[in-house]
Amino acid sequence: MPPPVAAESLRVGGLVPLTSIDYPGELAAVVFTQGCPWRCVYCHNPELLPARGDVEIPWSQIVEFLDSRRGLLDAVVFSGGEPTSQPALPQAIKQVRAMGFKVGLHSAGSYPRKLEKLLPLLDWIGLDVKAKQAGYDLITRTRDSGEAAWRSVELVLASGIDHQFRITAHPRWLESSDALWVRDRLRAMGATSVVIQQGRPQTSA
Repeated sequence: MPPPVAAESLRVGGLVPLTSIDYPGELAAVVFTQGCPWRCVYCHNPELLPARGDVEIPWSQIVEFLDSRRGLLDAVVFSGGEPTSQPALPQAIKQVRAMGFKVGLHSAGSYPRKLEKLLPLLDWIGLDVKAKQAGYDLITRTRDSGEAAWRSVELVLASGIDHQFRITAHPRWLESSDALWVRDRLRAMGATSVVIQQGRPQTSA
């Protein structure tokens, strides 16, 4: 088995120093990681899609910031991009936990096998669910993305972790009736927190 990839290798594209909405009930900082395997038609962070960003923040600088916020912040959320695309993420999470912070993750479930290994390290996860399984490829422009995403849903629910599933309704890509179907399906599977948010209607393929 290869050695774990050091946290210092994590490619960070941005930092929000304080938020009360990205980890429900907690004051958190959000670390935005670079890279995503999908190309969603309504992506809110297109600058984070490439594996390498124009301006990256060294992980050491993130750690220094977090060290200065001990006792002031409750949690750190890794977002993106798709954080699970980076092999350095597990060690970064462990380092943040060792500093005394809770850890949350925003993910689209692109890599269910990686997510399964990460779940025991997390306190909370926000998982984007974009469509019925058959409708995924149209939104993500990536083959078999629906299978990966819905497998990740199953893993999150089986783990028992605190969670929030987030559905983006969009007049072109996911009509309200389909968003409600996804919501009801998630609830039937055992989800305790599901929210529907509105996508930007001006976005086009």
